[in-house]
Amino acid sequence: MFLTKFDPFKQLKEIEKNLYNQVSNNEGVTAFVPIVNTREDEKGFYVDVDLPGVKKEDIKVDINKGILTISGERKTKEEIKQEDYYKVETYFGKFSRSFTLPDNADIENIEAKNDNGVLEIVIPKLKEDISKKSIEIK
Repeated sequence: MFLTKFDPFKQLKEIEKNLYNQVSNNEGVTAFVPIVNTREDEKGFYVDVDLPGVKKEDIKVDINKGILTISGERKTKEEIKQEDYYKVETYFGKFSRSFTLPDNADIENIEAKNDNGVLEIVIPKLKEDISKKSIEIK
């Protein structure tokens, strides 16, 4: 069974995304908000981030106080040279996505790999859930 946490800021994120799109249409700057898929099984949690055109060196994955943050920058340059025509288009954009890790996440053994424009982060579950404990009543 997959559980999805309620996100009270979902509408705010949609407004922010629309604002980025308006800015990109007016000023020629392309906003970049990568698509993220998450899933869970009995062994762990998985975060897949679509990062087309982003080099491995331009991606950063951090954990601070139980929050996983994926950030980076996309830099793409498209150049067309012909005998009577020359065109250069440059697309760039910084991004940052953060996720609160569950209590049973094994942060010491998190692995990340980038393959064909998809960053996959594997967060194993702790074998024993130390966040739960029964208290004896005296």
